[in-house]
Amino acid sequence: MARDFGALIKLNLLFCACALPSGVLFLLSFLGVYSAITLLLSLVAAFPVGGALSACMFFITKRLRDDPGYVWDDFKRKFTGTYKLAMIPGILCVAFVYAQIYLWDSFLISSAALGIAELLLMGMSLLGFGMISPYFYLQIAYIDLSVPQILKNSVIITISKFGRSLMGSLMGGLIWIVFVLYLPPSLITVPLLVLFGFSLSWLLTLMWVWPPVDKLFAIEDTLRKRYDEESNNVGMK
Repeated sequence: MARDFGALIKLNLLFCACALPSGVLFLLSFLGVYSAITLLLSLVAAFPVGGALSACMFFITKRLRDDPGYVWDDFKRKFTGTYKLAMIPGILCVAFVYAQIYLWDSFLISSAALGIAELLLMGMSLLGFGMISPYFYLQIAYIDLSVPQILKNSVIITISKFGRSLMGSLMGGLIWIVFVLYLPPSLITVPLLVLFGFSLSWLLTLMWVWPPVDKLFAIEDTLRKRYDEESNNVGMK
């Protein structure tokens, strides 16, 4: 945190810039301004979110590997290389998050009468989303596979590494629980969210889920061998 705090803020701002159009349109829909139209437009405007998520997770795991880099250069390179593959999954993830916001707003603010089964289903789906999605976007960032194969791998890793997956989801979600339940929107909390809310949440998650991904796919070893080969080629020239 001390070493990379500034980089995490820059990364958070880059993600917010990608998600801002969709977020503004969703807010208009949430407030009842042409609800159906603005909601649909918010999902269309979410097309860069998947690529941005992959780029952000790529940069954070680079720092976890103590691999030096520059926020903008790494973000731009990984975003341009993954946004097409991650576009549809990103839109679907945004749709899931927006649906959760509507449902929890109905329960927490509008005092809608929901049974225990409904609340458990909402909570378990949110927890499962938080467990699977990091593996999904890490594979997009590092591995060349099709979306169905990436999704299959993500589910398998989530189950096989259930403890780490659960802790990653809980630790990442802790930031949002604090923001939603204990820090209602204000002139202080909104800037805090914009500055490091997302990146800090991902950092806490990836500290748990990155090690099994690195081990299962031998990412660190592959990158080290590639770096050594490139260095040898340069030396021979």
